[in-house]
Amino acid sequence: MNMERILDVIRSPLVTEKAARLQESNQYVFEVASDATKPEVRAAIEQLFEVKVEAVNLLNVKGKVKTFRSRNGRRSSMRKAYVRLAEGQSIDTLARA
Repeated sequence: MNMERILDVIRSPLVTEKAARLQESNQYVFEVASDATKPEVRAAIEQLFEVKVEAVNLLNVKGKVKTFRSRNGRRSSMRKAYVRLAEGQSIDTLARA
């Protein structure tokens, strides 16, 4: 997989309270492209962070309908990937390049 597709598949790590709890059990949460597949996410994480991935679970999150000043709007939908790493491996998701 080329670097352009890797950077297209993995959009960003998600930093939430739930994601922080999951990191204790060696799971990480990423926002991924809406057309990404499990094998693509696995290959992208393994090449980008040089770790061994055990499992990948994908989840589509529908955008919420919100009202702002009496006008209806909609938040964007996104796709999340829950990635479980092999024992003893980790990713520093808060590191800056």
